[in-house]
Amino acid sequence: MRLTRSRTVILLGSAALVVGAASTLLRAQSPRITGFSQADSQTELQWEHKFTAIPDPDRIRATMKLLSAEPHNISSPYQKQNAEWILNQFKADGLDAHIEEFRVLFPTPAERKVELVSPGHYEATLKEPAIPEDPTSGQAGQLPTYNAYSADGDVTAPLVFVNYGLPDDYAQLAKMGISVKGKIVIAKYGHSWRGMKPKVAYEHGAVGCLIYSDPKDDGYYQGDVFPKGPYRPAQGVQRGSVMEMELYPGDPETPGWGSTPGAKRLPLDEAKSIQKIPVLPISYGDAQPLLAALGGPMAPEDWRGALPIPYHVGPGPATVHLLAKFHWNVVPAYDVIARIPGSTWPDQWVVRGNHYDGWVNGAADPISGQSSLIEEARAYGELLKQGWRPKRTIVYCAWDGEEPMLLGSTEWAETHEAELRQHAVAYINSDGNGKGYLNASGSQTLEHFVNDVAKSITDPDTGESVWEKLEQRNTTRAKTAAQRAQVFDGNDLHIPALGSGSDFSPFIDHVGLPTLSMSYGGEGGGGVYHSIYDDFYWYTHFSDTHFVYGRALAQTYGTAIMRLADADVLPFQFTDLADTVARYESQLQALATDPAGLPQLHFGPLTQAIASLTTAAHEYDTAVAAAEQNGSVFRKSPAQLAALNQLLYQSEQKLLNPAGLPKRPWYVHTLYAPGYYTGYGVKTMPGVREALEAHDDATATQQEGALVKALEAFTAQVRAALAQVQGGTDAQTGQQ
Repeated sequence: MRLTRSRTVILLGSAALVVGAASTLLRAQSPRITGFSQADSQTELQWEHKFTAIPDPDRIRATMKLLSAEPHNISSPYQKQNAEWILNQFKADGLDAHIEEFRVLFPTPAERKVELVSPGHYEATLKEPAIPEDPTSGQAGQLPTYNAYSADGDVTAPLVFVNYGLPDDYAQLAKMGISVKGKIVIAKYGHSWRGMKPKVAYEHGAVGCLIYSDPKDDGYYQGDVFPKGPYRPAQGVQRGSVMEMELYPGDPETPGWGSTPGAKRLPLDEAKSIQKIPVLPISYGDAQPLLAALGGPMAPEDWRGALPIPYHVGPGPATVHLLAKFHWNVVPAYDVIARIPGSTWPDQWVVRGNHYDGWVNGAADPISGQSSLIEEARAYGELLKQGWRPKRTIVYCAWDGEEPMLLGSTEWAETHEAELRQHAVAYINSDGNGKGYLNASGSQTLEHFVNDVAKSITDPDTGESVWEKLEQRNTTRAKTAAQRAQVFDGNDLHIPALGSGSDFSPFIDHVGLPTLSMSYGGEGGGGVYHSIYDDFYWYTHFSDTHFVYGRALAQTYGTAIMRLADADVLPFQFTDLADTVARYESQLQALATDPAGLPQLHFGPLTQAIASLTTAAHEYDTAVAAAEQNGSVFRKSPAQLAALNQLLYQSEQKLLNPAGLPKRPWYVHTLYAPGYYTGYGVKTMPGVREALEAHDDATATQQEGALVKALEAFTAQVRAALAQVQGGTDAQTGQQ
């Protein structure tokens, strides 16, 4: 819903009243928050109410305008200025802050050319034009249109259209008798992470790859293009990394260790995550003449886009020259790290992060999220002045170098891996933000927790809780009983698992921390992702125009962080996880018994491990709920509670397999990983699932053994926590 300025002022005032009313109602109806005694719940709710009243949409807007005023990619002058500004802002808010520097490989273009050499001739512009209405679209200092971590290359070859460039698309081409060996492929953006397109093309013998945004997916087919509407114009281009992050993210030359100044580095030719063929992104304006020159059979109907041409597959008669060469420089990355020391358990950390580097001006991605994070920190500063102190240490992180592939966050996590495994309670991530519905993904141990938080936040548009708004949409979309079952885990809205694509990946996939990632979105259009048009002008005309969802994001994260930091008993719940793991097993069994001839797998040990986990999860969740209700758990000493909480937050680490996944040992989580052929898209129980999909019986059996071992260790950890809950209180208290 579009809002006039006068209505926005009324809405913001009304929202503040609704927050107050909701807080009063919550105190009346739910006197105890999970993890808090009844008395401490009242105190917590009072502080939460004070917190949620502080975030200011106008301040969030001003922060976005400042941080996105100029191009601010990693190693750019304005990015360094932004780092210093964020540092000073944290310090002004009363946080203990510093900049942590890493040295990372970041290639930038030296030469680029894409041209049709026959039939006829066309040279792609490879440049997005400035738009008069958009004051920052013509600025100096913009990174050219390119894909970071492409290989250097200069190739001329026939062109083949490969749809989205997925493995299934190549299978379809094979049925048509078409090979891409020795060819340059052109693929559409979408349906997989962009780095999969050159990877799969190389595996099929291609010598180069072009990627374009078809208007059917990302342009005029969806609606008016920028500047009239929000969608990608004809010469708009999606930049982005094509690093093979399914092997490992972060600096390609320091896999598994932090790229601190002076750290050892692999030679460039030994960095496995760099693509093997040259790849460049182009606009649909530049793609049209290339595609129009193709002959050969017509593409399958579902491959065809919205350009006004017949979509032929090729190869020929179109022949294309692709040149891509790069400066392979090692540059500084500046992570801004701030702390609020804990008063009771200072050695337990709640870690919160968002990146602040963009491909160009990056207003939506990432400054919409970073601006809310900075407003959260300011709100905490106000609470600190009023006497609030978190029981646990809160660590705020503004990451550099996310766009090239999680450089700042990965190098920080690898550098501090041992400390994080010892001290970190959870990692809570955001990235960009829009308007509409709360999107939450992450560890199922935090599923119940995030549902509770969502019930406490008022939607700025409807006045209901953001949980109610989301529940209504998801329930309406569920057309069958099976779909409805996927919406809920018991009384909780199910949250999806995390794959990759943002800074959460090193924390959950490599370190093994309980992790959440949240944002608002789903209302309004997109179409300027990773282009020069993702700027303050576009965002204030077509996204969260009055920043009320930026305020909601700050309220959501602030409430979650406060509850994790202040809870006497961390609000982990294991039944949702057990239910989810059982669903994953059912999916694996369907794969293993597929009539197409997929391998068989004996599921007895896995079924038994999940049954044991389900029993232990139910027993723990029941016992801790009863102990919180009667107050016995809150009579334990701080040392006893510290021991219980450590068992809870380190439980995720029991799901790790130190040997890692086949072909990619950096990924050690047995339940979650980005897919080897999906990239951003998650593969659950990835070791077993991907072996089944590859018809590799031996690896599937071996990975099932690793998974069973991890689930058994996790179950033992849950039972140890149960024993802590049921055990006596400290002798000094004299109470049992």
